[in-house]
Amino acid sequence: MNRRSGNLILTYVFLAFVSPIVIAQVRLPRLVGDGMVLQREVETRVWGWASSGEHIALEFADSTYQTTSDSSGNWKVRLAAHKGGGPFDMRIKASNEIVLHDILFGDVWICSGQSNMELPMSRVSPIYSDVIASSTNSFIRQFYVPQKYDFVQTHMDVDSGKWLSAGPQTILKFSAVAYFFGKAVYEKYHVPIGLINASLGGSPAESWICEEALKAFPAYYSEADRFKDEKLIRDIEQSDKKRIDAWYDELKKKDDGYKNPSQPWFDPSLKTQGWEEMNVPGYWADTKLGPLNGVVWFRKEFDVQSSMVGKPAMLILGRIVDADSVFVNGIFVGTTSYQYPPRRYPMPSDILNKGKNLIVVRVINSGGKGGFVPDKQYAIVAGSETIDLKGAWQCRVGATMNPLAAQTFIRWIPAGLFNGMIAPLLNYRIKGVIWYQGESNASRPADYTRLLSTLISDWRGHWDEGDFPFLFVQLPNFLEAKAEPSESNWASLREAQMKTLAVPNTAMAVTIDIGEWNDIHPLDKKDVGERLALAAEHTAYGDTGVVSSGPLYNAMTINDNKVEVTFTHIGGGLLAKGGTDLKGFAIAGTDKKFVWAHARIENDRVIVWSAEVEHPLAVRYAWADNPAGANLYNQEGLPASPFRTDDWTAK
Repeated sequence: MNRRSGNLILTYVFLAFVSPIVIAQVRLPRLVGDGMVLQREVETRVWGWASSGEHIALEFADSTYQTTSDSSGNWKVRLAAHKGGGPFDMRIKASNEIVLHDILFGDVWICSGQSNMELPMSRVSPIYSDVIASSTNSFIRQFYVPQKYDFVQTHMDVDSGKWLSAGPQTILKFSAVAYFFGKAVYEKYHVPIGLINASLGGSPAESWICEEALKAFPAYYSEADRFKDEKLIRDIEQSDKKRIDAWYDELKKKDDGYKNPSQPWFDPSLKTQGWEEMNVPGYWADTKLGPLNGVVWFRKEFDVQSSMVGKPAMLILGRIVDADSVFVNGIFVGTTSYQYPPRRYPMPSDILNKGKNLIVVRVINSGGKGGFVPDKQYAIVAGSETIDLKGAWQCRVGATMNPLAAQTFIRWIPAGLFNGMIAPLLNYRIKGVIWYQGESNASRPADYTRLLSTLISDWRGHWDEGDFPFLFVQLPNFLEAKAEPSESNWASLREAQMKTLAVPNTAMAVTIDIGEWNDIHPLDKKDVGERLALAAEHTAYGDTGVVSSGPLYNAMTINDNKVEVTFTHIGGGLLAKGGTDLKGFAIAGTDKKFVWAHARIENDRVIVWSAEVEHPLAVRYAWADNPAGANLYNQEGLPASPFRTDDWTAK
């Protein structure tokens, strides 16, 4: 090879690395790939990147579409509308050739929000094992959008992802709410369903709104602008890491349970005279230990019958605040680093012994009340046999620490998730959106109606598909029930969500009867998805005959000492579920003090009164964090939304 040839080769290699636009091959966004579901019955878009001015030919369904990339290498092809069905192949020819397989036309839904939308089927698998086993359906597919934020620019593509068809293994990665929604819609209309899961736990609504739309909210806009400073982000992340690492380093050094390496406190032979006793479940702040943070060790002996020996078993420890490491008979069986996931630890068949056995749990709590969340299962299950682990446990403090301040969750800063997770989807034609979010805004409900309305308008404007259906979940019941009527941020947030129904082509799934008081992530995702599907039947599919909502407050009339309340969406009529007496109503007079009220259904209206209130002015229903017992439904079994007729602000 002569010197000139060698130089040419080096030049080509150099250009391949530093000038990809010059000789770039045609490239597709990750959404446009094998197994994708394209929106039926509308003109769809296929787009990508190539060299500047490159000719692209797209062959699909006996048609050829041609275009040329612009000066930046962008190109787009518009496909004629297709009815639902498939599968199809697609061939894209330029300087290279790409062939896509197994393409369907159906209905595409964006599935977004925070953790209750993100929560995968794997998390709820214990109660839906039969559903998972029979989930094979190539017409229900999910694309998982990787979690990413950016405050400087919108992203054109996502970093990874592919379309997956539902099946016993793949479904474990599906959003549980989205899957049950898609399953119900598919079973009703028998069209392929594409679920684009763009969700992130803990995210507030403002993180999903674009920077321009946030100008209506100066505080959020200012915060988004401040975090364009990459040095600020690095400084915060480094500071958080240094502080958190130092806390855990000190904790490990102080933990008496590990100070004797020859006999740590999970050793079955450890002598435990002098250890305290605590009933599990429960929080140690409510015992002699008091409200300390740090490490507390727990030990419990339990008996095992010979019928359970030699079998694999599942150790179920409800939920633990905050982190735990678990040992059975001195053998490590599992750990969880934060409080929310259910503790389910598989145990091999050789761990349990006939007779006495020992479980040890090391619990780290960095703030608030540490311990074992009540009203959860604490047990060992092997086949059909169960060992209940509730009751008295020995406990001892391993280390006491000052509370650890939470890390700065930069990923939740306004506009960041829109730029990183929504912007890359905007070319993809969709049927609509399902949205489950609000928990992270519950402490500041006053601006949520404006926030959610702005988000809906913002997304509709960017997708440029008109007022597509936007279906959302009203927050479920959560936290301990109160004995008396009281103010509630969660109730105010639900009210803000209900007010968003004023936005055209929206619908709401009420869920105040399917939450869990002790878990912000209730396991019942089937009813949530199916109620969203009912909303879709009416709002997205035009089925005006379906009863898609529970009763919604309409108006009130005061008649002497009674209040008459009317509702929309009464379906076949109002119903007091579980009995003849309505529960959950409160009434107030001129003193603005709410007391529990009597209530009855008369001619599909609710009459509310109390002997304590001679001149009533206002009524509330299910106005609480956890409106336990509230039982107003329609005949179709859908619960009424919480409401209030007053606009008083608590003093």
